[in-house]
Amino acid sequence: MQSRNKPLADISNLMANAVGAAKGVGDELKAVTRSQAEKFIADMDLVTRDEFDVLKARLDAALGEIEVLKAKHDET
Repeated sequence: MQSRNKPLADISNLMANAVGAAKGVGDELKAVTRSQAEKFIADMDLVTRDEFDVLKARLDAALGEIEVLKAKHDET
């Protein structure tokens, strides 16, 4: 009986190994894709959120000053 089950056991082991290998390839592809995406984003020279917030605050302050100056100008 064991000789009859040996081919099925071999096929089962082969399938299990194939699934494991496919998962490994998928994980590696995911890592490479993530790495490439991070490199692409780094090369775009984007500003950080903190830098953006600082510039936005400065712009808001400048726009506020402009409004004050316009109001003073309109009074004269």
